[in-house]
Amino acid sequence: MDFKTLKTFQLIVKYGSFARAAKEMNYVQSTVTMQIQKLELDLGVQLIERGHGKEFRLTEAGRLFHDQSMQIVKSMEQIQNSLSNLQLGETGHIRIGVTEPTGSYRLPGILKEFMPMYPNIRISLEYANTSALAERVLSGDLDFSLCSTPDVGIGNDLYFDPLFQEEFVALVPEDHPLALKEILAPEDIQGYRLLITAATCPYRRRLEMVMQETGNQALDTMEIGSMTALKFFVEKGLGIALIPKIIAEPAVAGTTIRLLSGNLIYMTFGILCKASAYPLQLASQKLYQYLKLRLNEQSNL
Repeated sequence: MDFKTLKTFQLIVKYGSFARAAKEMNYVQSTVTMQIQKLELDLGVQLIERGHGKEFRLTEAGRLFHDQSMQIVKSMEQIQNSLSNLQLGETGHIRIGVTEPTGSYRLPGILKEFMPMYPNIRISLEYANTSALAERVLSGDLDFSLCSTPDVGIGNDLYFDPLFQEEFVALVPEDHPLALKEILAPEDIQGYRLLITAATCPYRRRLEMVMQETGNQALDTMEIGSMTALKFFVEKGLGIALIPKIIAEPAVAGTTIRLLSGNLIYMTFGILCKASAYPLQLASQKLYQYLKLRLNEQSNL
């Protein structure tokens, strides 16, 4: 037996008519009759007793089969609907990797807009640094990631779509000597404690490269494992921090924001996926395009 035959049988019982069932299934009536005859042959029992003209009634076996096959038909219809939605990109499970600060400051608002539009799409988030996320994308554990530009040596099967430049500012205590300057240059930082993130953070590596290029080799640093926590350490007067503007604003009490001269530190941010998987499956592609649109809009504000 097949699903269409089961559905035909259910419709015959529902409408009490072979002709109505045939119309619903877009069959000629003789096809419906042949389906039921084959079904009875396959089962080895009579399901329907024919009377005069169009009259019929279910046998005891027919009633039992109707009751127990009803859930099968409903389940198959749900499966068909789910597969159809999957093909249309209306359903699915999307696994995203994300770095800070986008993960905490940009992504929640965008997902709040996206998820009501596609209520059957399930999204899972994984937070890590860019190198770790690139490995996860390559292994197929993540569909794509929102991160900074990956290292060249990570792998050739990666596609990076740059979206915007993360703008950095200096956050300093209000009573700090550097608070007297409107714009800070690399040489201004020399001699003051700089609060930095973990060694694996790409933002820190970029900062160290810039400082080396300007000749500032010996920095007084204090490592803080969380970028989002840096502003609170500045608040307590433990040092100054160069952090994304989106994290710094609004400045917490007792701190002030200062601009950085030139390109003291910047990071290109975008979407990373496997080159061999691009373009992505439809559900992932819908979210990919929506993220791209909204992140571009935010960067242009």
